[in-house]
Amino acid sequence: MHITHLRNATMLLEFQAAGQPIGLLVDPMLARRGSLPALRYLGARRQRNPIVELPVQADEVLGRVTHALITHCQRGHFDHLDSAGKRFLRERSIPVFCMPHDADYLAQRGLAVQPLAGAERQPFALGGQVTPIACVHGAGWVGRFMEHGHGYLLELPGEPSVYLAGDTVLTPTVRDCLQRLQPGVAVLPAGGARFDLGADILMDGDDMAEASALMAGTLVVNHLEALDHCPTSRASVRALAVQGGWADRLWVPEDGEAREFRGTAAHNADAIESVAVCA
Repeated sequence: MHITHLRNATMLLEFQAAGQPIGLLVDPMLARRGSLPALRYLGARRQRNPIVELPVQADEVLGRVTHALITHCQRGHFDHLDSAGKRFLRERSIPVFCMPHDADYLAQRGLAVQPLAGAERQPFALGGQVTPIACVHGAGWVGRFMEHGHGYLLELPGEPSVYLAGDTVLTPTVRDCLQRLQPGVAVLPAGGARFDLGADILMDGDDMAEASALMAGTLVVNHLEALDHCPTSRASVRALAVQGGWADRLWVPEDGEAREFRGTAAHNADAIESVAVCA
């Protein structure tokens, strides 16, 4: 499994399926710097988004895309699928995996949609299994205005299991999946995002410390230093990991950085049989 982090939640997972190279693009936000609205309206942190450009190697990375996976995309969540991302997927006729809730929305925009069967563990079109994991993208009154979506646990032949959390706070469901299912790689949002009013709508660095204690695999952190409402820095997460003794299991990628992850022969059969409980 070769993972390239592009920006915010956008990344490319590369692996083999039936002898063919696959490039699975997750949540493409491909807009130029400052071309999207601000998400804060008060204070000095307010900027138009994204606050950084895509890395210089983005075109090369995007040239390897064969499929896409969307965690959520409605109610103005352009940071996971913006107009540039839709155009890229549409012009290249990229098959797009999503939840049934998003299928009509994406099809109406000309995308080649391949909706999953629902929230249960199921065969994945690219091999192995996929389990949608419900997200809670902010609690309390602010949560009523959010598109909560789903993350995904991918179990692909010969690869480490990968949990793509999507936009969520650290819920009992997320904790249970990390602790019981023990993904080989867990990609979690640590931006600590919040609007001018209301509670956090994403995990933050302290949540990463708690997550690291629940699992033995590698923790990959995203949603950092790309949007004006995500104050958590890469340096602060790395410092927490060093202080807490889990830095050897942490990857805080820079934009454009890539890393390879290898599968293991060991497999927790009991966890796999009960994975649907997490959905």
